[in-house]
Amino acid sequence: MKKLVVFALIALLSLAMVFAAGSSEKSEMNKLDKIKAAGKLIVGTEAQYAPYEFKDANANFVGCDIWLAQQIADSIGVKLEIVDMSFDGIIPAVTSGQVDIGIAAFTATPERAEVIDFSSSYETSTQYLIVKAGNENVYTTKASLKGQKIGAQKGTNQSQIVKNGFPESELFELAKYPALALEVQNGNIAGLVADQAAGESIIESSEGKLVKANFTFDPEDGAVGTKNAVIQKGNPELVAAVNEVIDRVVADGSFLEEFNKAVELAATLGL
Repeated sequence: MKKLVVFALIALLSLAMVFAAGSSEKSEMNKLDKIKAAGKLIVGTEAQYAPYEFKDANANFVGCDIWLAQQIADSIGVKLEIVDMSFDGIIPAVTSGQVDIGIAAFTATPERAEVIDFSSSYETSTQYLIVKAGNENVYTTKASLKGQKIGAQKGTNQSQIVKNGFPESELFELAKYPALALEVQNGNIAGLVADQAAGESIIESSEGKLVKANFTFDPEDGAVGTKNAVIQKGNPELVAAVNEVIDRVVADGSFLEEFNKAVELAATLGL
């Protein structure tokens, strides 16, 4: 009887060691290996920012950033899963592991680099100050914007540009650009700041109600920025896999080609 008990204990200990080994192996997997094991790449984005990420007439996710996400998933050998969320929620979702990476026309900034890692850049863009038609020669300097409200999407680089570069103006933040555009059209705020591609899309969809102000941003205000994917810190393998794709599509011109296609598609949708 005692021998049976001993054998039973040995068997239980052996099983425990097997499970422990399996658990340890899983815990030692890096982020890239976990994505491969799961069979999918989960990408966080904010799909109201044409031409980078938006939805077509059939509610499909489209845009040059979505195309880029698909290239990364294909390169890793997994399916792509897009999670649409508020822009200011993407970086927290990346850092917490809710999503694997964030692709939403993120501009690389020192503040963001403290909490996340950036991929290689895939585009460089400047900023537009978008105002109500007729005001393009009214708001041409920082002095002319003194005491005025300037709009920016919450959590964006544009928000920081307004906050840091326009101390005598009032930052007005909303979660979505279409809502900000309406505030400008209705005269509730003087203008809004958006990067060039998104700015042109906003102006195009306004049917002549919005225009680019004859305003030049100071370089020190962060007016020129790069577009990068954001990745949870401490995952060099995943960063390398993402960079391999980005470096390739930038070098061969395919990202630029998809960017131009996205601009055309957004225009047909009135975005």
